[in-house]
Amino acid sequence: MTTRTFGTATITVPDLDEPGLYLTNVSTLDNPRGAVQDFTFGDADLRSLELADTQLITGRIRGVRAQRVEFESLNLHGVEIIGSDLGAARWREGKLTRVVIRDTKLLGATLDGLVLDDVLFENCKLDYATFTKVRAAGPVAFAGCILTEATFTDCDLSNVVFSDCTLRLTEFGPGRYRGANLRGNDLSTLRGLAHLAKVRIDPGQQHDLAQALVSELEIAVGDD
Repeated sequence: MTTRTFGTATITVPDLDEPGLYLTNVSTLDNPRGAVQDFTFGDADLRSLELADTQLITGRIRGVRAQRVEFESLNLHGVEIIGSDLGAARWREGKLTRVVIRDTKLLGATLDGLVLDDVLFENCKLDYATFTKVRAAGPVAFAGCILTEATFTDCDLSNVVFSDCTLRLTEFGPGRYRGANLRGNDLSTLRGLAHLAKVRIDPGQQHDLAQALVSELEIAVGDD
């Protein structure tokens, strides 16, 4: 079992190079039986990538570039997504278990109703992404990700770790964030501070939050 630790989160990640595991190259992730297992798929330029009511189990997706991405009730278990460009993906409903998404672009993506358990987003570009009703059912970390103007709404991100992320104008809307670990990030431009009760920060980040609050409330600071 392979684990990686970020702050307070220890995540069990897939070990796709373990002895005895053989991944078969597949030309498509669409399967009439609704499941693809022990697979590798990649180095593909696609006009569209659409999957519905599908399970991807134990596999690697690498170097996939798709202009249009639509996922509906897509479940992943033991899967890596690496070096891909999924653009403004629309992903509605599904569960991700032991999943790593690394060096991947999800610019303007919409993630709605996903359940995350042992999930790592690493060095991903998630600018302008919208997370709605996303729930962390187990350890989850965003490590080295860019989340410029990303929005979280009605999410349960309790105990989720944000490590060395860009959180410029990132907005946390109504939701549950108790125990979320924001240590080691620049928090000076966060939005939605009123919803971040009982998160974890470093002592030096108090000034960041004060600056963010002044900006969010458009408070005028001066001697006049």
